[in-house]
Amino acid sequence: MADRYLEPDTPELRARWGGFAFNPEWDAKARAAIARYPEGRQKSAVMALLDYAQRQVGEETGTQGWLPIPVMEYVATYLDMPVIRVVEVASFYTMYNLVPVGKFHVQVCGTTPCWLRGSDDIMDRCKARGMKKGHTTDDGMWTLTEVECMGNCASAPMVQINDGNYEDLTAERFDAVLDALAKGETPKEGTQDPARHTVEPVGGPTTLTAMVDENHDYRGEW
Repeated sequence: MADRYLEPDTPELRARWGGFAFNPEWDAKARAAIARYPEGRQKSAVMALLDYAQRQVGEETGTQGWLPIPVMEYVATYLDMPVIRVVEVASFYTMYNLVPVGKFHVQVCGTTPCWLRGSDDIMDRCKARGMKKGHTTDDGMWTLTEVECMGNCASAPMVQINDGNYEDLTAERFDAVLDALAKGETPKEGTQDPARHTVEPVGGPTTLTAMVDENHDYRGEW
């Protein structure tokens, strides 16, 4: 998530985003999301539409995207909802950015498992590149946020960058990911440990070992 305050509603903001509307691609997705709900429950699609709106803003700005107030007003009109209800949803769920973010939104997990396995080193590497928590670098490339657990404790420390998770990080592996992104490359997501495929035990399995080579049925042994 980026900072949780709303970007001020200024004339400049209105001039840029006051005419926002879904393009044909996102409009089709929005209508499909609404159609999943029974009659009278269309407002339940608000989370999906906010996500689509943020992604379209991201496409237009070359960033991860965010939700200007006029864009949230558009979603409210689209779903025939009070604007405050849409703002309540957007400001509650941290998947929505309420202020502009950079091309790459770097979310460093600082919860205990990641911290114990070196998230401070990851944060130091961010600072070495000029990133500051809650801010976007002057070149518009990086926005840095410290977040709570994102569920990758078995492959800590981890960082989410835009939609990608990068796990089993060291300071050097993290640098390699950022270098690749800065050069316009697409680094491999998931574990960055060459000895792991996903999050299987390091060194191989210690239980259910007979399933390594075949689909062994243990039920008769229980």
